[in-house]
Amino acid sequence: MNYILFDGTSRSNLLPFTFTRPVADIRVGILTIREKWETFLVTTTSTRTEDYLSKKYPMVELEHNVMINSSYLPTPQLVKQIIGLKENQAIFYKEEVIAFFSKESQDNIDFETYEVIECVQDVMKIEHTWDIFAKNGEAIKADFEMLTKGKTSQPIPKSNQVLGAEHIFIEEGASIECTILNATTGPIYIGKDAEVMEGSVIRGPFALGEHATVKMGAKIYGPTTVGPHSKVGGEINNSVIFGYSNKGHDGFLGNSVIGEWCNLGADTNNSNLKNNYAEVRLWDYKTEGFAKTGLQFCGLMMGDHSKCGINTMFNTGTVVGVSANIFGSGFPRNFVPSFSWGGSSGFTTYLTHKAFEVAEVVMKRRDIVCTEEDKRILEFVFEDSKKWRKG
Repeated sequence: MNYILFDGTSRSNLLPFTFTRPVADIRVGILTIREKWETFLVTTTSTRTEDYLSKKYPMVELEHNVMINSSYLPTPQLVKQIIGLKENQAIFYKEEVIAFFSKESQDNIDFETYEVIECVQDVMKIEHTWDIFAKNGEAIKADFEMLTKGKTSQPIPKSNQVLGAEHIFIEEGASIECTILNATTGPIYIGKDAEVMEGSVIRGPFALGEHATVKMGAKIYGPTTVGPHSKVGGEINNSVIFGYSNKGHDGFLGNSVIGEWCNLGADTNNSNLKNNYAEVRLWDYKTEGFAKTGLQFCGLMMGDHSKCGINTMFNTGTVVGVSANIFGSGFPRNFVPSFSWGGSSGFTTYLTHKAFEVAEVVMKRRDIVCTEEDKRILEFVFEDSKKWRKG
């Protein structure tokens, strides 16, 4: 069967992260949503997404297809239902479709003509940006169980102090010495060829992606994910850092989500709690205003390719778009549009040719090419975000 992951109605709620990727390629837990589905289905998937993303993330449609709403995370029971789908059948959870059978010859899908199968269990949905960190602990535990089932961890070196060793899994090639690991509060997963340097203190649930690094003396509270090829230091609490990003120095990051190719300068700090303990409001791209989150703790949401200078301070509930460059003293405003350059004293437009020069250098350091398609996606974001930039 051919499986296609589609964005669903949550895409706009997941900006700025879905400016540069489909919903399926958001990381929550150890894996991205796509990697979870492909592991369960034991096959590759393609994507139905926005037109400007479709060249990089094309849809492959065959005669028979199963479309899956990628804002939902797979479970063994749900996957079993999806694998069993037949023509003119759809799986719904409450009022929303999770998956449906489609034929290439179908021009339109009318669920009134479908046999509706109810999802028989509660399922996890990533509907808002803050769900990425708020549901990360549950997602780490599910991924840990799936990835480690039937496998044996590499031995934990004796130089480490360990609690809950049975809930720690170290992949081949990983290096971890002279650290404190506490997995009694949740599993700890150390990916292939990753490194945890001396003096680090880690409390699970925690996931470190392949080739990622935890620098000396880091203090990490779960649930936290550090994606592949990322580097982290300082203090981190309940945050998700996508691949190829750096928070390499001291400073606090809490209840936050950081996209790919980001860099937080030394001693960058974010607030995750308002002084009056009030509910946090975040910028909503759909309504173009600040919306309630229902959360008391919520920090920084930073889109791909954004950077900040040393000693940057972010207020509670700050949203930074794609390819922004923030520096200077004082707190920048709680919403920084994509391709903004500046700080608390004001912003100007960060021109694309300058941004591309930086992206090319940064990506080349990791032996990855910034392709023309990558640039076209960023150009679309630049044009789309003009209405929010003032400089």
